[in-house]
Order: sequence, then C-alpha cells, then structure tokens
Amino acid sequence: MSSVAARLNRLEPTAVHRHATVIAGIGSFFDLFDIFLAGVLATVLTQQFHLTRAALPPIIGSSFVGMFFGATLLGRFADAHGRRTAFLVNLGIYSAFTLLGAFSPSVAVLIATRFLAGIGIGAELPLVDAYLSELLPARHRGRYTAWAYTLGFIGVPAAGFLARMLVPRQPFGFDGWRWMFVIGSLGAAIIWVMRTKLPESPRWLESVGRVAEADAIVSRMEREAERRGPLPPPSPDEIASEEGGRFRVIFGPRYRGRTLMLCVFHVFQTVGYYGFGTLVPTVLAAKGYSIVTSLTFTSLTFIGYPIGSALSLPIVERVDRRWLIVASAALMALFGLTLGYATAPALILASGFLYTAASNIFSNALHIFQVEIFPTFARATAAGTAYGMSRLSTGAMPFVLVPVLDRYGPTAMFGCVAGALAICIVDIAAFAPSTTGRALEMITPGSGIRDAGSVGS
Repeated sequence: MSSVAARLNRLEPTAVHRHATVIAGIGSFFDLFDIFLAGVLATVLTQQFHLTRAALPPIIGSSFVGMFFGATLLGRFADAHGRRTAFLVNLGIYSAFTLLGAFSPSVAVLIATRFLAGIGIGAELPLVDAYLSELLPARHRGRYTAWAYTLGFIGVPAAGFLARMLVPRQPFGFDGWRWMFVIGSLGAAIIWVMRTKLPESPRWLESVGRVAEADAIVSRMEREAERRGPLPPPSPDEIASEEGGRFRVIFGPRYRGRTLMLCVFHVFQTVGYYGFGTLVPTVLAAKGYSIVTSLTFTSLTFIGYPIGSALSLPIVERVDRRWLIVASAALMALFGLTLGYATAPALILASGFLYTAASNIFSNALHIFQVEIFPTFARATAAGTAYGMSRLSTGAMPFVLVPVLDRYGPTAMFGCVAGALAICIVDIAAFAPSTTGRALEMITPGSGIRDAGSVGS
C-alpha cells in the first residue's frame, strides 16, 4: 500500500486544501496582530501607567517570553497529540488571557496576562507551518503557505490602523488600547470554532499508527481530485521509514546540524524582523514625532507586510527558498539603515514601506523552509523549538535595542539590526539545504512512520 505522503503529493489542490489554507491564515492573523500590538501600544502605555522609557522592555518583552515557552512546549504537544488539537489549545489560551489583559488594573497584571497569552499564541505560526506542509502537495506547498500568510499579515496594518483610530479615544468610557485586546480575544475565539472543522494532518496520523483515519481523510481528498480527471500513480520514492523519538532525533546525528542552523538563524532573524515592527513607533518618537503622527506613519508602513507577502506568491516556488531568504534579508538591512538615517517624512515612509515589504518575502520563505527540513513525527517539535528561540530573542531584544536607541540614536539601532541580518545571511547561505519543490520525504529521509507507542523524547 502506498504511503499517505505519496498519495498526497500526486494531488492537485482540492477544496480541503483551500479551506485549511484560509482557516490557518486567518488564525495567524491574530498571532501577527498580537505581536505588532506590543510596538503600537508601547508609547501609549507609558502615558497610561505613567511609566519611564526604562519600563518599556518588560512590557514589550513579556508576551515574547511567553511565546518562547508556548512554541517549545506546544510544539512537542502537537507531535504527541496532533496538529488540530494543538491548534485548539493554543488559541483557547490566547483568547482567554488576552481578554483578561484588557481589564488589567496595573502594569504587573498587564505583564502577567501578556506572558500567559504569549504561551498560547507562541506555537501558532510553527503549527500553521507544520500543518500546511503536511497537508499540501509538494509542488504547491510554498504557494499555498504564502497565501495563508498573506491573509495573516493583514493583521499587521489592522493593528496599526485600529490603534490609530482607537488609542486616542475612549469608546463607551473604556480605553481604546483595551478595546484592541478585546478585539484580538473575540476574533481568536471565532477562529477557534472554525478550526474545530479542520481535518487532522494525515501524515501525522500515519506517523502515530492511526492509518485508518489517515486513509479516510486522504481518500476523501482523492475522490474530490478524481472529479477533474484520473490521478497519477503514487511515487515509490516517497515511502516513509520508521524512527522514534523527537528531541532525541532533532539533536541526534542526522538532524543536529539542521537544528543548530535553524536555532542560530531564529536568534538573529527576529532582531531584523521584529526589531522594526515592535520598535518603529519608539524610533519615530525618538525622531521627534508625536504619538498620533508616529501611529499614522507606523500604520502606513505596516501596509507593506501583506503587500510583501503577496509579492512572494509568484516567486516562492520559482526561487530556491534559501536564496530567497538571503536576498530579502540583504534588502531589509539596506532599507533599515536608510530609515535610520532618514529625517524627511517621505523618505521615512518609503524606506519603512520597502522594509516591511521585503521582510515578508523573507518571512514567508523562512516559514515554509523551517518545517520542510524535519521529519513528520518531530516536525512541530523541531519548528517550535527553533522558533521558540526567536521568541526568547525578541523578548530580550528591547533590553538591547531600546538602550542603543536612547543612547546612540536610530542609525546605531538599525546598524545592530543590519548586523543581525548579516549573521542570518551567512548561516542560511552556508548551511541550509535546498527544499523548493521537493517532497518532504525526500528532503528528510526517515521522516514518516514510527512506532505508535513511541511518543516520548
């Protein structure tokens, strides 16, 4: 009998693929909304709670530290209990504690609720990456994942424009920034209901021995695809082999190099990617702009996030993912340094927009790439562990970049960002494998079926 992987890879995209892509993408909307909410609100909360600039790093960093724990722990949970179950757990935690955060009476309560909400949302993007990579045919994997993130990244300018509209006001006597937390919580709750209709990953079901369930899902997709014509035979090269464990595998001889390469990458890529999004309002304030003006500028530059994601669609399957990451990181460094030097409003807006556009070509390529290089039974663990490093790095980032900004100015801060991106470029160019258009089982030998009882590390 052919493996689930071989049967999936011969399909053309079906309604199941499209439905899963849309729901995964809308779910990632709230992860990205929440991440960039920290930067949008940073300057506002200093006034709300009468804080000094020195108090900003714990507020900005608390949710990212929570995301580190969430990405690491819920990634392993997803490999043990399934992608769909993990999706429901992570959004449930996020929705509950984000709603509690809206009613925070003090900075301490706000930091605590942001940390706990971060635990929930931390695994969201690695779970989206793992789930879609396992469900989609190899030749459509990159494009459909890019579509999911294009939907998700609408959350970034949405956070900016909502802040611009709500923060200066108090609708129904409730602070505008608190309404943003309520919106994030209720939106995530709606997506939670939608995700109950998603099928489990057939590759994961097969990897834990639940072959009949996997067969039922794939058979339904095959019947739909057959309405458009006969299916080609499954490739005999995609039969998966058995191997146990997860942490033992990703840090073992076969995958240790890939794991360390990805961990190093995530420690530094987050400085480039989130260093802009979470700190640009603070950078603009340092350049002398008012809160309202800085929020307006931020909202306009954030439009580049979904546009950059959309620009990746025609190239993500045509250009080797590793070189796409390298090229877009170089552009981010260039546009970031330009923004650091810029004083004219037009140049600030142009360089900010180009930075965000380039960063989402970068982001889409890395999210597709990071789950392609590990086996199914350890994919969420590996992606979550490496991605967790980015959340820990992001949590520490304000403690480094904010003092640099205060002492040396925006140009020096973006110089640090460019240095971090240079490390990412060398890491990927020297050590990353080629993945574009290849079946997952060909990228990660020994990547599929394991003993159903082998669920420990």
